[in-house]
Order: sequence, then structure tokens, then C-alpha cells
Amino acid sequence: MSILRSALMAGMLAFVASGSWAACAYNNTIPVKSLSAGFEAWKAVTGAMSECGNVEAELDQEFRLKQPDAFAASPALYQIGGVSNSTLVPLLNAKTIRPLDDLIAKHGQNLRQNQLISVDGQIWAIAMMVNAQHLMYRSDILADLGIEVPSTYEELLAAAAKVAEANVVEYPLGGTWKPGFNIGIEFVNLYLGHGGEFFNDDLTPAINNETGVAVLNLLGEMKQYMDPEILVSDSTYVQQQFQQGKIAMANLWATRAAAMDDEAESTVVGKVVMAAAPNGSTRPSSTLWWDGIVIAANISDEEAEAAFQVALEGMDSEMVEANTEVAVWLIDGYVPGRLAAGAAATAANGALPYPASPQMGVMLNSLGNGVPAFVTGDKDAETTLADIEAEYLTKARESGLIE
Repeated sequence: MSILRSALMAGMLAFVASGSWAACAYNNTIPVKSLSAGFEAWKAVTGAMSECGNVEAELDQEFRLKQPDAFAASPALYQIGGVSNSTLVPLLNAKTIRPLDDLIAKHGQNLRQNQLISVDGQIWAIAMMVNAQHLMYRSDILADLGIEVPSTYEELLAAAAKVAEANVVEYPLGGTWKPGFNIGIEFVNLYLGHGGEFFNDDLTPAINNETGVAVLNLLGEMKQYMDPEILVSDSTYVQQQFQQGKIAMANLWATRAAAMDDEAESTVVGKVVMAAAPNGSTRPSSTLWWDGIVIAANISDEEAEAAFQVALEGMDSEMVEANTEVAVWLIDGYVPGRLAAGAAATAANGALPYPASPQMGVMLNSLGNGVPAFVTGDKDAETTLADIEAEYLTKARESGLIE
């Protein structure tokens, strides 16, 4: 699978547009619907798509739960899907998206090579950006307390202790620890950052070991500096904690960086700075993701072509130039700014791409279900990891991944 090798290293909201205006070069006459996440980059892309007319864009943070059934319907309920490394996999396995080679040959001359996501020799997705969780910190607080920007988790915990002693914010640390995807990714980031391997050669799980225990214990150390309600905390929760001046540091998605300087909702404009994700024992404790579009299989060829052209208009240079700070774009016209520094540094320091695969999808679900029991103190580290491995084995066998 080609996953942007060169690029990786360097609530619901909806709107309907019925007319064509602004700078869209394609006058769309066929109704097109898209379903994607709701962060700022997708708002920018779908806003540009809407300029072509007859576009309905659904922005929903629960998109990953809705897409499989919506694309399996006949006809599909959406023509365009917004996906990432991991959310591409279930659609690909279910054969509910179509290869894009013919459409690219006809309309995609301006696409960069590293935007083309290939699996088994065919192109299935068009990437628009890369994303990563990385350190965001209150530069004023760290400067006032004489704290250097943490580059390791040992330094992060030491910094959190100093912030706690100074009592200048409610919580020194924030984190995306909500059960399910959020805390699952937290474990994945830390486990890879500490050099862990998730599977044995036969795809049986390999997390119940010293590295797995060390990661859970690290979560326990971080918890003492966090909101007691940490298990309700997702990306929006952490974003709002920063904006309201409640936290000093957190690893948060790069796509949330622009919100820190949104004068309409942030009290800390200009004070939150982006840095590389802290290192584990071997590399940054983060994973690199791409986001992009897919086209449904269960629609007419005419709809697919219209949807593809609308999507390209949403991902053009004009959109990027108007939204430079919103994402780390892979599109012509992008010049990295201050808010992209954390993602760029995380990639440059050696963070790995998220290891998307069918077995990793099962593992992520099992982690998201199992890790909270350790955070609440209901289970110790060894029991938590053993139970996660047991759930993974059951689900992997049910899905035919292992015997």
C-alpha cells in the first residue's frame, strides 16, 4: 500500500448548497452528498465543494460509525466519503468504494503523486492532508515558570509537576482519553513510541509485555495531572479546555491548532504553541495519518464522475491558499505556517504512519474497550492487557483473521 511515504516524513454540522458561485470551475448539476469528520479542514474542503452547486456536506465526528452501512446501501446514501488511514480499511474490505484510476486519468492531472493512495495496484483514495497528534503548550505559562519545552515524557511529567505546584491552571495536562477510538489511539501512539510491536507473525496479539505495562503505567502517571473526568475527554473537549485557559499542555491533533487562535471562541489567542510529540523510548509517541476522499461503489458512473469533480474542486489550490493554517495540506499552493510546526516536527523526528490493517482495526477496538478499566483502577496493568488480548483473539477469529 502506498501511504504517502515522502509526505509523511517531511455534535454534527451540515449545510446544503443549491447554486454555483465563487470560483468553482465545475458547474455541478447532479446531487452530491458527502459524509466526513467535522474538523476545520473538512469544513474548508466541503465549503469549497459547495461552490459547485447541488452539494450537501454532512460533517459528523461519528462518521466512522455511519460510513460502513451508508456506503453498503444500494444505492449508497453518500457519493463522497471522507476517510483516513484506518477508516479506509473497512470500506475497502466491504468493497463499497470504487477504484479511481479511470477518473484520475480523465480529471486528475493536477493531483500530486503522494496524494494517490494505492492498494494492490489500484488507486482507492485521494489524500488532501496529513495529520498527527503532537504537543501543544501554553508558551506564556512555560516561559513564566522557566520550563523548557518537553521533548520526552519524562520531561512532560516534570513540567506538569511544576505547573501543578504553581497552580496557574486547573489541570497541567489534557488528553483525548474518551473510551473507544480516542484512548485506543493514545495507547497506540505510546506503544509505538516505546518501540512496541502489536502482533506476532501469525497475527496473534503481542501487547501483554513489559512495553505494554510501561505504557499503562505512564497513563497512570499522567492521570494525576488531568481532569478527573478524563474519560469523557475527546478532541473537542481538549480543544475547549485550551481555549478556556484550563490546561497548559496536551497532545492534540494538528487539525485543532487553528481553533486556538479563533478569536470568536478562544481566550488564549497566540499563546498556544505547537511542538513535536514527546518521544517515547525510541521515537515520537504519535502516528501519522492522512485524510482524503473516496467515491462510493454503489452509485451510477455519472454520479461518481460528478462527485469526483466536485471533490477535486474542494481540494484545489484556491481553497488551500484561503486556509493555509487549517491543516498540513498535500495540495499545490500550500506553504506551512506556525500552526503546522508541530505536525512537521513530529514527522521529521521519525513518527511512524498509523499501521492501518484489518487486524489493527480489531486491535484498536479492543484497546478502546479495554484500557479504560486500567484508568479507573478497576484492573491492574497485566490483567488489563490480558483481557485486551483475549478480546482481540475472539474478534480476530470471528472475522477470519486467525484460526
